[in-house]
Amino acid sequence: MGVDWTQLPPELAESISKKLTIYADYLRFRVVCHSWRASVPKTPHHLPPQLPWLMLPQSQPNQSHRAFFNLSNSRVHFLHLPEASHRKRRCGSSHGWLVILDETPSVLLVNPLTRARRHLPPLSTFPNVVRFDYSEVGREYALRSPSGDVYTRSLTQMRDSFLKKVVLSSSPLEANGFAFTAVAIVNQTGDLAFCREGDQSWTLIDGAQSYSEDVISVNGLFYAVDKKGTVVVCDVNGPSPSRVGIIRTPRLEEADMRYLVSSGDDLLLASRYLEIDYGFLVDSMNVNYKTAKFDLFRMNWAGERWDKVENLGDRMVFIGENSSFSLSASDFPGSLGNCVYFTDDYSESNNESGVRGYDSGIFKLWDGTIQDLPPYPGNSNYEVHWPAGSLPLWVTPNPC
Repeated sequence: MGVDWTQLPPELAESISKKLTIYADYLRFRVVCHSWRASVPKTPHHLPPQLPWLMLPQSQPNQSHRAFFNLSNSRVHFLHLPEASHRKRRCGSSHGWLVILDETPSVLLVNPLTRARRHLPPLSTFPNVVRFDYSEVGREYALRSPSGDVYTRSLTQMRDSFLKKVVLSSSPLEANGFAFTAVAIVNQTGDLAFCREGDQSWTLIDGAQSYSEDVISVNGLFYAVDKKGTVVVCDVNGPSPSRVGIIRTPRLEEADMRYLVSSGDDLLLASRYLEIDYGFLVDSMNVNYKTAKFDLFRMNWAGERWDKVENLGDRMVFIGENSSFSLSASDFPGSLGNCVYFTDDYSESNNESGVRGYDSGIFKLWDGTIQDLPPYPGNSNYEVHWPAGSLPLWVTPNPC
């Protein structure tokens, strides 16, 4: 007679579940039978970092579900996520949480897997916002420029262009007894602003102006970089947050975009270079751009300079609107190391007609070629049209 696996002792079922390292496998394990589901916690806290999912653009403006392409098994998951639907703008993803803006002052964090939500202080509480009243007919924000002039921005303009990116120090549910912190890049001024869990307003980080290219969180500190490659290190843990210091590296070759990435014990800088995409050239006033190449650099802390990286080994770097990160390809069978997996985080300024899978791909360091991401094969007839705020985005599946 066959073994009745539904009678597996609860403690043994739980022990086996802790050996599973991929979230999708954990979910499948829980749904085998009622007894296993009852024996295994709904939320796993033992999982290592996961291979990211690619949040795909909306195909219909009124959809309440969003599609996510799973790199580990090439499947598409449809998740009910009205928080990221039409007229909403994603302003980053960090530790598995999306940052969502709309035409209100709200700054919302939402976990697409669990639908857990957290609110950050509203846009109206940024120090350079001098006036906003949602009940007013015009519903405009009044902002103060660095020179002291006051100007106005509409609800839509604030949603789309006030902030460049928001990153988190940790998942709001994984702070281990400490309040998580969020840092935002303010587009209008180049400032960095932060808030801690429970804060009612945003606070500027003194001395960190104009470091508006990218920001990441590493071991409790926030690192930001400017166009020249200069790095500012910010500690926002004390009662009066201060800039820890500036690393004034020798100036690098000019690049169109720069990203910071934590990779093992290294701090990396990815420089992105764009070129005109003549395959989609409309006219001289309305052009599309595409990525031509990346250069990668490793911070030399002793020499305070960026050293060129020719080979990443088995590391994979993921960049775009997300908080940049890296993983080891050897931890994910079938993955390609020594590559930059990049998504489009600027094409809303491109030709509004949109193109198939525009400017996302896998840049191979060893030969400088770019491979299409799996959802957008070059010979596919599948076309993606990009609504505002709906460019593809890396999201790390995180049930916590």
